[in-house]
Amino acid sequence: MIHTLTLNPSLDYIAECPHFTLSATNRTTKETILPGGKGINVSIVLDHLHHPSVTHGFTAGFTGDALTTLLKQTGLRTDMIPVRQGLTRINVKLKSETETELNGKGPIISSSDMEELMRHLNQLTEDDILVVSGSLPQGVPDDIYATILQNMAERNVTCIVDTFGSGLLQTLQYHPFLIKPNRAELQQLSDHPCNTEEELIEAAVQLQKKGALNVIVSLGKDGALLIDMDGSIYHAEAPSGTLINSVGAGDSLVAGFLAAYLETEDTVYAFCYGVACGSASAFSSSFVTREEADELVQSVIPCRIR
Repeated sequence: MIHTLTLNPSLDYIAECPHFTLSATNRTTKETILPGGKGINVSIVLDHLHHPSVTHGFTAGFTGDALTTLLKQTGLRTDMIPVRQGLTRINVKLKSETETELNGKGPIISSSDMEELMRHLNQLTEDDILVVSGSLPQGVPDDIYATILQNMAERNVTCIVDTFGSGLLQTLQYHPFLIKPNRAELQQLSDHPCNTEEELIEAAVQLQKKGALNVIVSLGKDGALLIDMDGSIYHAEAPSGTLINSVGAGDSLVAGFLAAYLETEDTVYAFCYGVACGSASAFSSSFVTREEADELVQSVIPCRIR
């Protein structure tokens, strides 16, 4: 079974206001409320690709109850842990002449909450896959992802990590099957510039040398790079299309890679399928469907660099 972990999930309130004016009363023309958080996004896309999963994380207060209800209405299996302090955050996404986001802080997680989470995750076995992704809520130690991966390594659970900074670096010693930094995150982790393709490759290779098996660097409209676990390196151009919503495109890439790898055990094809899924989600106001991914992957051609 696939499991996804979102420690700081959200309700995403998406408001469209064609002509937003500061210091004035503005009225929306369209409103949508969706479950949010990187791991939850992965689970939604996996469900679209016909791969069920279980979502894990924390919820709090009436917003947490609403999130759980939305997840169940979406058809996802959940194993969320309610906590006492604070509220599940609301992230406001205002679409006007430009896009503006205002993200909440989320609840405060206690040590007993963390112990409860570890009891849930420690039930996973070598037959399971765990995707950990996103930022941390208040009260969670900075090294929590490393602690989780250490426990999963002891149980031979396959792990995928999509986070940033030291939180990502600390997990590498436990050999995650896949990490997926974007260009900015890779630059943050590197001691050298990451402006050219060769510099990006070198920085990604260094992460692989530190323990990651596969590294995908997402490059937005420029596609993505794959540092394969066999040492080969590929670049794939992003399919052409009109950008509508980039939120969740990286999560779609992760879900697409995982779904395709489980079906084929071919990392290069899984890489192309992930790029197709990320692009299809970016070209739509909703997440990619299986039919869209199967069609778009035909236009994703991997180019071997080394």
